[in-house]
Amino acid sequence: MLSFGHFISTFVDIFAIWMLFNRFKLIKGWNLFELMIIYGIIHMSFALAESLARGFDKFSIIIKYGDFDRILLRPLSSFFQIAASEVQLMRVGRFLQGLIVIIIGFYKLNMSFLSLKTLLILFSIIGSFSLFYGLFIIQATISFWTIETLELMNITTYGGVEAGQYPMNIYNRGFKLFFTFVIPLACVAYYPVATILKKGNLQAILGILAPLAGILFFIVAMLLWKLGVNHYNSTGN
Repeated sequence: MLSFGHFISTFVDIFAIWMLFNRFKLIKGWNLFELMIIYGIIHMSFALAESLARGFDKFSIIIKYGDFDRILLRPLSSFFQIAASEVQLMRVGRFLQGLIVIIIGFYKLNMSFLSLKTLLILFSIIGSFSLFYGLFIIQATISFWTIETLELMNITTYGGVEAGQYPMNIYNRGFKLFFTFVIPLACVAYYPVATILKKGNLQAILGILAPLAGILFFIVAMLLWKLGVNHYNSTGN
């Protein structure tokens, strides 16, 4: 029931986008079905990250109550224990909604599912998933220094979903640079799709390799996590 409710509630996003395009037809040269590809990538990858990284989202509670001390005494790595502490299968609702949207986009754009374009889309989903998972890890890592997670991080996670479901060329230069070089949201969805649809003047090889930025972001997040664990001094008595 939770999965079904999540599936229905997330359709509000695509319905709002449909109304926007029903009024303006094109936004910076992108039509509704082209945007659906970006939308599907972002929502499918975020659904996977949110369901598998829920333990990191609630990590501040573990720190606050001193439960991380017990985790460190166990033979398994602390990262694995936190990651496996909670998995929310209800997020499959958002995943299925994103999948349906991307299938419609493929169909309307006459794109074949048995093509190299599909492989690039799958690579983009992997890169996007890595990016969002990395953001949840960084959010948890901050708790080593602040005890509480910063609500500011929600701007980059949930806010990143809202921003990333649109083509990045609709935003101003500073915003676009931030989501390219600081949090590479544009690299994992916008640039690969723009390459597939031949939008803009980005070289094809850069668009194909762009999702690697999400994987590199995840690696950096893992290194920050290890730094935070090494910094941890226990909660005391």
